[in-house]
Amino acid sequence: MRNSYVSDVLAKVRERDPNQPEFLQAVEEVLDSLGGLLEKHPEYQQHQILDRVVEPERLVQFRVPWLDDTNTVQVNRGFRIQFNSAIGPYKGGLRFHPSVNLSILKFLAFEQVFKNSLTGQPIGGGKGGCDFDPKGKSDHEVMRFCQSFMTELSKHIGADTDVPAGDIGVGGREIGFLFGQYKRLRNEFVGILTGKPLDFGGSLVRTEATGYGSVFFACEMLNAKSQNISGKRCLVSGSGNVSQYTCEKLMQLGAAPISVSDSSGWVHIKDGMTADILEELKQLKNVRRGRIHELAEKFKGVDYHDTVRDADHNPLWAQTADCAFPSATQNEINAKDAKNLIAGGVKVISEGANMPSSPEAINTFLDAKIMFGPGKAANAGGVATSALEMAQNSARLAWSFDEVENRLKTIMKNIHTAAFEASKVYSWEGNYVDGANIAGFKKIADSMIAQGVV
Repeated sequence: MRNSYVSDVLAKVRERDPNQPEFLQAVEEVLDSLGGLLEKHPEYQQHQILDRVVEPERLVQFRVPWLDDTNTVQVNRGFRIQFNSAIGPYKGGLRFHPSVNLSILKFLAFEQVFKNSLTGQPIGGGKGGCDFDPKGKSDHEVMRFCQSFMTELSKHIGADTDVPAGDIGVGGREIGFLFGQYKRLRNEFVGILTGKPLDFGGSLVRTEATGYGSVFFACEMLNAKSQNISGKRCLVSGSGNVSQYTCEKLMQLGAAPISVSDSSGWVHIKDGMTADILEELKQLKNVRRGRIHELAEKFKGVDYHDTVRDADHNPLWAQTADCAFPSATQNEINAKDAKNLIAGGVKVISEGANMPSSPEAINTFLDAKIMFGPGKAANAGGVATSALEMAQNSARLAWSFDEVENRLKTIMKNIHTAAFEASKVYSWEGNYVDGANIAGFKKIADSMIAQGVV
């Protein structure tokens, strides 16, 4: 039964933000996990922590005008949401995609608060972006847009205030243009952005971190049951950065990725991905910016399937497998997909994307008592390594690949331990949804109480 304080706060959020479904979904998912904690810690209600934690500390919206290659003025809408700084400067990515709106960014920023708390690093939560689509734009158009975007954003960020990173649509090219404009405007060379190229302050492993971390978290869940990932057949969605490096780490550990996808469709790799297929995937998506069907045209044993619009399920999740790594976007797994995954033999799910499973899907996984790693725990490797990049920038140091990867592996192990132990105390053992939410929330709540009503 839902805690009465949680019910009251959810009612207020729905009344204030009725047209923000993604944000409401994220808030409900977190708050519904906190019942056991709130019963044992009445001070959180006494200090109205839930009322405060669901409201961003600051929300900036701004116009982004820029000239395209025909000298036509284009105008986009930019955002930065600084949600919570109780344990450190705001930290979270920038997303450039036509789907960007206030609801999606608030959901992402809210999730980021607890994800960042779980990493054990001193970083608060934020998110930002724009409804600009870099696909199909020339490098000059992307540069002019990024310079206009940063001209306004630079007024609201700082190395000890808010340190953005990349996200969907914001890779090395965009980070470079954004960093250059910030440096030009402020006349200072500081670690204001993470995910930078190595030549000017980036960190080794940052590109790989989210995908690697998702696999490390899955390994920890398996280890808790005296199992390992070697030999497992793994469904992976998406084909961008997270998907690519999820596949890479799975292969390094002896597992077999058997699928990848993009918005046009998906491929089934019957005998498991090979090094050649992975290299072609990286070239296809990172260099040529092509479509996933090209893999099937080049390699035997790779079958392509078009995306069926308005279908009630995704056939990718109906394939027989041991593990699943949803690494594309929010709400890509619905209730039917969840049932298909379980029917297909999947016992481990580690979310590489942010909130890729619908509430109904999550309940299906929890009811089945399978190993389910929610995004705020399983995909925290990216932001954790961003925090390591911040540390290197502050100290003017550059750590080796092995050193950063070992630090990442330790962070993911600690996240698993925190979520697992919290699940035993406040929920049921192995409920990583409740465990991650509680462990992340408790650190934030205690810090907010200590700092007063601010």
